[in-house]
Amino acid sequence: MTELLTPDICVIGAGSGGLSVSAAAAAFGVDVVLVEKGLMGGDCLNYGCVPSKSLLAAAKAASGVRRNAMFGIHSSGQDIDFAKANDHVRSVIAAIEPHDSQERFEDLGVTVLREPARFTGADTVLVGDTEIRARRFVVATGSTAFIPPVPGLDDVPYLTNETLFELREVPEHLAIIGAGPIGLEMAQAHRRLGARVTVFEAARALGKDDQELGAVVLETLRNEGIEILEETAVEKVAKTDEGTAISARTSDGAVVELVASHLLVATGRAPNVDGLGLDAAGIDYDRKGIRVDKGLRTTNRKVYAIGDVAGGLQFTHVAGYQAGLIIRSILFRMPIAMDDTIVPWVTFTSPELAHVGMSEAEARAEYGARVKVLTSTYLGNDRAQAEGLTAGRLKLIAGPRGRLLGADIVGAQAGEIINLLSLALSKKMTMKDLAGFIAPYPTLGELVRRAAISYYAEAPKNVWLRRVIGMLRKFG
Repeated sequence: MTELLTPDICVIGAGSGGLSVSAAAAAFGVDVVLVEKGLMGGDCLNYGCVPSKSLLAAAKAASGVRRNAMFGIHSSGQDIDFAKANDHVRSVIAAIEPHDSQERFEDLGVTVLREPARFTGADTVLVGDTEIRARRFVVATGSTAFIPPVPGLDDVPYLTNETLFELREVPEHLAIIGAGPIGLEMAQAHRRLGARVTVFEAARALGKDDQELGAVVLETLRNEGIEILEETAVEKVAKTDEGTAISARTSDGAVVELVASHLLVATGRAPNVDGLGLDAAGIDYDRKGIRVDKGLRTTNRKVYAIGDVAGGLQFTHVAGYQAGLIIRSILFRMPIAMDDTIVPWVTFTSPELAHVGMSEAEARAEYGARVKVLTSTYLGNDRAQAEGLTAGRLKLIAGPRGRLLGADIVGAQAGEIINLLSLALSKKMTMKDLAGFIAPYPTLGELVRRAAISYYAEAPKNVWLRRVIGMLRKFG
C-alpha cells in the first residue's frame, strides 16, 4: 500500500545544494522530505571536491620534501606510499561524513528517504512505495562525468572521478582526456605521487581562464614532467596487453600514439536528469540540464532546480549560493535573481589559479578604453620571497570610476586571496576601497593593495594636483 506524505518542501538530491535547503528549511520548523538514491553528501563529498583536494594535499606534501633543499634541508631519499595517501583521502571523507549523514538530518527534523525519486505529475513524486505531494519541490540531483563518444572507449577500462579515488597503487602511466581543472589537478597530484602523466586536450588547456595566467600553471606542470598535449583530440582507444592504446591527432594533422596503464576521462559533467520523470511534471530540460528562470524556477512553477542539474556554473559553492536564494523565495516570498557574475572559481593546482567577475576581454568589450588592468607580482611580494613561492601574478580589472569589474590570480593561496576580491566585487567596491584597507605585513594579501594603489600611479604627474599642493604649502 502506498504511503502518502504531504510536506511543505520535497528536496530531491542530498548533495551540497539539497542538504543546504533541507537544513535551512528545517531550522525554521518547515516540514521537509529529502530524497537520495545514492550516498549522502553527493558528488562533492564522495567523488569530487573533498577527495580531490585531499589527494592534492598528499601530493603537495611529497613536493614539499623535494623543495627542502632550497631551504638548506637535505633529505636522504623519498618513499611514497600511495595506499597511505589514499587512506588519507578516505579519512577526510569519513571525518566530514557525519555532518552530511542521514542521522544528522533526521535529528534536524528532516524525513529522509533513500530510494530513487520520480515525478508522476505536476505536484507528485513517487519514492518506492511512498507518494509525496508537496507545496514546493527542489531538484538538486547534481551531475556525473560526461563520457565523450570516443571510438573504443566502451571496450576499455577507464576511470572517472567516481572511481579514481579507489586506486591503491600509483598508476605507472596515467593518461587523462581533458585539461580543465579536474584533469590538471589530478595530473599534478598523480605526477607528484610517482606516476608518469600525459594529458590530451582537444582545445586549449584551462580554456575558461585568463590565458596569460593559465600559462604559468601549464609551464609549472610541464616542468614537473607532465606532458600536456593541447589542440590534440583523442580519436580512438583500444585495449592491449600492456594497457590502453590511445591514438590522437593534433590540429595540424600529426598523429600521436601511446599506451597508458590507466585512462582518466575528465571531459566535463552531464546533468543527472534520467529517471526523474520530468516530462510528467511539465519540466523542460535539455542536454545542459533543467531549464530555469533567473529565480531558479523550472517551467513547472512548483518546482525549483539548483546546482549542477540546472546547468550554468558547476561548483559546490554555486549550489550553496542557490540554496540560500530559494530559501528566501520559498519561505519568505522574496524576489530572487541568480547573479553568476559574482561567482568565483579556483583551480587547485600548485600554483593555484583563481577568477571572479569579468575577464579582461569581457570588460574591454563593454567599457572599452575606460578599463584599466592593474597588476602586482609575487616576485615583488615579501612573503612570497620568504616562502620561495615567487611564481605568480595578480590582475585587477578596473572599470569606470575605478570600480572592480573582475580579478584573476595565479600563485600560492590564490584561492584564499580571491575571497577578498569576491566580497569586493559583490559589494561594488572601487580601487579606492582596495587601496585603503590595511593588510598585515608580510602577507600575500598585500598583492591586492599594491595592485589597487597602482590605479593612482599617474596622480603625482597631474599638473593640477601639483599646483594644489604648491598652494597649500604657502599656508605653512
